[in-house]
Amino acid sequence: MIKEVKWNDRFNIGVDSIDKAHHRLFTIVDKLINLNENETKQEHACREGIKYFKSYTLKHFADEEAYMQSIGYSGYAVHKSLHDNLRDKTLPALEAELEEQNYSPESVQHFVGICVGWLNGHIMIEDRAIIGKTSNKWVMQPSENELAALEKAIVQALQSLFRIQAKPVSNHYSGEDFSTGNALCYRLNYRGEKGDLLQVYLTYEERLMLEILGDMFGKQIARADKTVVYAMKILSQHIMELITKHFVLTDNYHLEKNDLLTFEQFLRIFEKENPPYSLLFGTGGKGYFAFSVKGKQLVKPQA
Repeated sequence: MIKEVKWNDRFNIGVDSIDKAHHRLFTIVDKLINLNENETKQEHACREGIKYFKSYTLKHFADEEAYMQSIGYSGYAVHKSLHDNLRDKTLPALEAELEEQNYSPESVQHFVGICVGWLNGHIMIEDRAIIGKTSNKWVMQPSENELAALEKAIVQALQSLFRIQAKPVSNHYSGEDFSTGNALCYRLNYRGEKGDLLQVYLTYEERLMLEILGDMFGKQIARADKTVVYAMKILSQHIMELITKHFVLTDNYHLEKNDLLTFEQFLRIFEKENPPYSLLFGTGGKGYFAFSVKGKQLVKPQA
């Protein structure tokens, strides 16, 4: 759980107006964390604080986009698409969760965790790329139709297998911490006929796993023991079988290995570049689920 967010000069990119806005965003988020710990004023204060955070973020995006255009930044289109995804998908999804759960501490923690992770990664990589200090990590961009088809296939698979109503939070998930506790990841390695490796990562917030299996077994499950971990490993393979009914691989792949990773190990796949397919889903307050694929345009929508 995030206890505080403090500004560090390493976040400065060297453009005064952008640096000041980033500093302000960190200050707003830190206040949200403090408000969330004050139970007597928590809901109203957090509601107003989040409203202000969103308003300030959107103004900053517009200013930053204007600056990128003024200098003829070549990565403008990709950068703007990341802003658009946060504005049009991530923030509305997080706001919906807040409303559904009456601004519960857990829902505010989700909001803060994802926004803090997004800000950190976005500033240190995407914003620094504006002035040539880094390279953009979104090196491969699937089409919107492709992402929409994959998103639909995942939602249908989760509904069919787990009876979960999943809602997309982001189709540019880049490793933000979405867990209020622990999270586990299953890495499914597929090998194609030509030797190509396709790696699929299914990552579950622990409380979502406990909810899924508790519903299946008809009893409450308190912790993710070895039985839970193994059961979810097998169920993850079934999820992929359902997804590939709607979203097929471009080569004949077979499952070579299914590994269990910690959330920290999972995050390492984002260190050099983001997976081209990386989506985050909420499940109506039951927990978060991420689906990521590493491979070079190896999947396509089912005809």
